[in-house]
Amino acid sequence: METLSGSGSGDIPSAARIGPVSYAIFRISRMHRMLAGHLLRDVGLHPRQALVMRKLWERGGMRQVDLAELVGSDPATMTRTVKRLERAGLVCRIPSPTDKRSVIVEPTAAGRELRHKVESTRTDLEHQLTNGLSEAARAEVLAVLERLERNLAPGVGDDADCPIDADEPSSAVGTPCPTRWLESDRSDER
Repeated sequence: METLSGSGSGDIPSAARIGPVSYAIFRISRMHRMLAGHLLRDVGLHPRQALVMRKLWERGGMRQVDLAELVGSDPATMTRTVKRLERAGLVCRIPSPTDKRSVIVEPTAAGRELRHKVESTRTDLEHQLTNGLSEAARAEVLAVLERLERNLAPGVGDDADCPIDADEPSSAVGTPCPTRWLESDRSDER
């Protein structure tokens, strides 16, 4: 197996030779996303659904259009996501009392009960990611990652202040705003 440092049995890709830090981040991000997806599947969700549920847990019921905007989704994708969550019994849609064209999406009792399981998957993922690192090493890794994020922020232009969310998929390389990654990765659709 090829490692991030390049020691391993395979040839080192040119991307790893040209930009070893970028390539390492790409590989770690990809593995992190794969493991997160696996852990979420164990509780019956995929990453987009988990993001939607988390926003509802944190902010309470809201108009579907506002929820779509909050997670960087287009209306059609949000409609499909909410319908799947509704069929699973995790959310309900009710007509807006103030706008007859809108619906309010709210977590059901079953949806609220799922919160602990989803949060446990985050804890499990964090433990696996930092396994074997001392507290000092964890702090150092975090400081380096924060520095890398600051270094990249000016390069994303107008999207520099877009919300960056740890639960958002990271597979659409080259997309300036991480919230747009939700829309570009249709492979998560069920």
